[in-house]
Amino acid sequence: MPYIPHTEEETRAMLDCVGVRTLDDLFADIAPSMRPQHFDVPKGQSEMEVCARLEALAARNHTNVVSFLGAGFYDHHIPRAVDALTGRGEFFTAYTPYQPEVSQGTLQAIFEFQTAICRLLDMECANASVYDGGSALFEAGMMAIRVTKRRRLVVDEAVNPIWRTMLASYTRNLQLELVTVPHRNGVSDQAALKAALGSGAGGECAAVIVQNPNFFGVIDDYTDLFAHARGQGALGIISVYPVMQSVLKTPGDMGADIAVADGQALGMPLSFGGPYLGLMTCTKALIRQMPGRIVGRTSDVDGRPGYVLTLQAREQHIRRAKATSNICSNQALCALRSLVHLSLLGPEGLTRSAELGMNSARYAAERLCALPGVSTLNDAPFGNEVALKLPVDAYGLADALTRQGYVPGFPVGRYYSGMDNVLLVACTEKHSREHIGMLAELMGAALRAQTTKGGLL
Repeated sequence: MPYIPHTEEETRAMLDCVGVRTLDDLFADIAPSMRPQHFDVPKGQSEMEVCARLEALAARNHTNVVSFLGAGFYDHHIPRAVDALTGRGEFFTAYTPYQPEVSQGTLQAIFEFQTAICRLLDMECANASVYDGGSALFEAGMMAIRVTKRRRLVVDEAVNPIWRTMLASYTRNLQLELVTVPHRNGVSDQAALKAALGSGAGGECAAVIVQNPNFFGVIDDYTDLFAHARGQGALGIISVYPVMQSVLKTPGDMGADIAVADGQALGMPLSFGGPYLGLMTCTKALIRQMPGRIVGRTSDVDGRPGYVLTLQAREQHIRRAKATSNICSNQALCALRSLVHLSLLGPEGLTRSAELGMNSARYAAERLCALPGVSTLNDAPFGNEVALKLPVDAYGLADALTRQGYVPGFPVGRYYSGMDNVLLVACTEKHSREHIGMLAELMGAALRAQTTKGGLL
């Protein structure tokens, strides 16, 4: 959108039209003490000066690093066709397609997205997405609260701590009880989770919330846990990594009632923290409690297929007290990117992407654990992400290697006390053996520097 400044004559004409003498008169109803005393706006610059300034600021960003960060957000390859297709003008708006007669293309794209997510997670129903993985986890918990009429949620500590923080924040004033069950050295303690759910159908828990692979990269099977939850009258909620669902046991196979995920790994660049989208699926029995929007397919009077918004149980459409969510914004553009990405890769491509990441993670674990004092956090099976114990502080190591163009992983101590020496390393199809070899060389040099000089260089 071009910026066209108003001339003094145009400004005068607009002020005369509304009946005031000066711009300050527009704010006469605001007490002087509440008005900003001054705006610290620098003097204007020429186009050339502005471009030079912005380019200098942009150059301070390190965009050429090799990153092994993960922790819920992954640097996957995105086919160029994703940008080409989703960048078309027809998709520039993510506004709600309220008028189906003029929104059939957008509605069909959302319907196909819902279908793809249902197939990926092996669940019966999906909505048109929510904001991100954390908001999806919260909405899943609230679905369980409404269905069971209970106020307690049992949460595995090995669930992504970023999303657990969001869950705690969103429920802080809702008079709910969150029971966090500690992990065992990065592995979910399923016996403790079952114990927290209690015994007998008259329990107090609405749901148990787990993640697969969990935050530490560990793969698990929660079939028995979800069966136990059903026996207590509670729901089973699982958060998953969508790429890994092409090779792992699905939420549907495990008997989950609600399955959620962050869709960032499906065609969304990491950017500077977004935008992302939250994937939400559930069994058909729970669909009326699902937040946001659901697109349905029907037939018109001539028998032609048509698409409409259905089951919009939000506060703009029904009484606020009965609304399932205050989700209003439509994430259709991000959802479309995920759909295009999934369609381009197909089942074989998605499986290949998962397998490449898993193979690279095993090679990385082998190379890095060959360094003195480095070992895996546990012996549990892992996917494309593995937690390593270091002989030094993980933050210091990460700082040292990042300055050399390699981000070695995520320091787990940021969210877990007593784990300052644990580093979470994630691999995708973008990490070659050469990248992993260079990481091992740099890490080895940093560890030797710590030993010989008493500090990381």
